[in-house]
Amino acid sequence: MEDPIEPANLRFLRRLVTVLTVVMICGVLVVIGLLVTRLNRDAPSLPDMITLPQGATAVAFTQGPDWYAVVTSQDTILIFDRLTGALRQTVTVE
Repeated sequence: MEDPIEPANLRFLRRLVTVLTVVMICGVLVVIGLLVTRLNRDAPSLPDMITLPQGATAVAFTQGPDWYAVVTSQDTILIFDRLTGALRQTVTVE
């Protein structure tokens, strides 16, 4: 039996699908590699203990490079120094 001759546009389409498949596989591998490297980073260090003023109840916590802040249920934001743990600033939310 003879092999039928493939039309040029069908050959082009077959090669295009193959190239796109290879690109998609490479893209998925890159995304998986990025996720693995990003998720294996060390988590930011949290303070062992935070001493809040009398009667304050923590609602939220956030942190910066040299400070961390606690939002209380009394609508205040307490900003602490990361190294010393001392209260730097109190902000009242109105």
